[in-house]
Amino acid sequence: QVQLAESGGGLVQAGDSLRLSCTTSVDSIIGRNMAWFRQTPEKKHEFVAGIKWNGSRNESAVSVKGRFTISRDNPKNTIYLQMNGLLPEDTAVYYCAADSLPWRAAVETTASTYDRWGQGTQVTVSS
Repeated sequence: QVQLAESGGGLVQAGDSLRLSCTTSVDSIIGRNMAWFRQTPEKKHEFVAGIKWNGSRNESAVSVKGRFTISRDNPKNTIYLQMNGLLPEDTAVYYCAADSLPWRAAVETTASTYDRWGQGTQVTVSS
């Protein structure tokens, strides 16, 4: 079972950058597509970005395209979300998630595809 832990959130000003990390303490992310989702009181499990198990393909939400970049370091069992040009509307709890199906060909954007979740890290962007 993949157990995930996010870190790197915080309080920043609009225009600032943050890098979120997600790592595993047990098992491995090798062979699993990984994704970042975010949640606010208004939006639950909003897809942010995803990356294929081999790093060959990324998907990003339109709202973050060009500002956020997802990457992974398989030997370190870690994925990252580099967030640049943060906006107040990016304020949310950010979660990393592991795909339920190993070696899936496509990066899915629906939360139900992912069955392992971290505890979340809060990102707050002030205007």
